[in-house]
Amino acid sequence: MKKIVQILLAVSSFSLSICAYSQSVNPANASDAASCPASLNFKFPRLQDEVSQNLCQYKGKVVMVVNTASFCGFTPQYEALESIYSKYNSKGFVVIGFPSNDFGQQEPGSNKEIADFCKNTYDVKFPMIAKTVVSGSNPNPMFKLLIDKTGTSPKWNFYKYLIDRNGNVVEAYNSMVKPDSKTVTHQIEKLLAGNP
Repeated sequence: MKKIVQILLAVSSFSLSICAYSQSVNPANASDAASCPASLNFKFPRLQDEVSQNLCQYKGKVVMVVNTASFCGFTPQYEALESIYSKYNSKGFVVIGFPSNDFGQQEPGSNKEIADFCKNTYDVKFPMIAKTVVSGSNPNPMFKLLIDKTGTSPKWNFYKYLIDRNGNVVEAYNSMVKPDSKTVTHQIEKLLAGNP
């Protein structure tokens, strides 16, 4: 019996040391999660393969969030979105697209069909999230936060929200405002420079 107790104590001690070691080699994980701004503290499946993506990976960047659709009069804005993403990405800017079928049933396809369309038609390289709900009584949690912070919800496809490097939601642009317009790019450049 004494031998069994000694074995159990040894196993318990070994388990505790492993736990302490794993905490010491990953001290940043908890602090990373804690430092992620609420506006990015979400996980969504990626459009192309539905692998879960943590949007905290974009903390410290200027982020444009946009709800998209493949069969809309505003769909050519994909080209402008890709253009500004390409232009400013190296400076700390990212576009995140959220395909949605909320408006006019203009995104009816599967995630694979949407991904193929974005790649083959507009060569989209910016991150895209799997098809989701962005409006109405039950928008996805990120859009719920964006709506709460700005007081405005998407009225149609290609509604755009800007988040600064500190995670503050600073601006919303309606579908009529082109992503590469002077109004938008001027604001992006100010935010990249750290100016509110």
